[in-house]
Amino acid sequence: MKTMLFLCTGNYYRSRFAEELFNALSPNNWRAISRGVAVDLGTGNIGPIAHATAQALRERGVAFDRDSARHPLQVSVGELDAADHIVALKRTEHLPLIRARFTAWAETAPPERIEYWHIHDIDFAPPEMALPLIETHVRDLIERLT
Repeated sequence: MKTMLFLCTGNYYRSRFAEELFNALSPNNWRAISRGVAVDLGTGNIGPIAHATAQALRERGVAFDRDSARHPLQVSVGELDAADHIVALKRTEHLPLIRARFTAWAETAPPERIEYWHIHDIDFAPPEMALPLIETHVRDLIERLT
């Protein structure tokens, strides 16, 4: 089983949507996890996952219960090393955080192991815009993998 790692800042909204949608649609030989690069910066996050994420998943037929969802998780170097492929949801936001918080890993990781998308967080794009973009990228990613 190969591991896809989705990263965003707080592991509360974008990466969680990508993870759950990927797992619902992905080929059998891939499994996604998601983590935050800087979970400590998600001070305004209430509960285990964004309401918009849970709602968007249900609208797409993905069975998801927000109340029993896990809370955001901080990524570790071990998880970065173990992932077969990594997607960070926004280059301009996440590349500096990865370089600052995981300097040694960022300096030695092969560049082809991580790809960056350009999905704004909720402060720049509402869920009605961002989540469909993530869905398009996830579907394209799955097509590339199959």
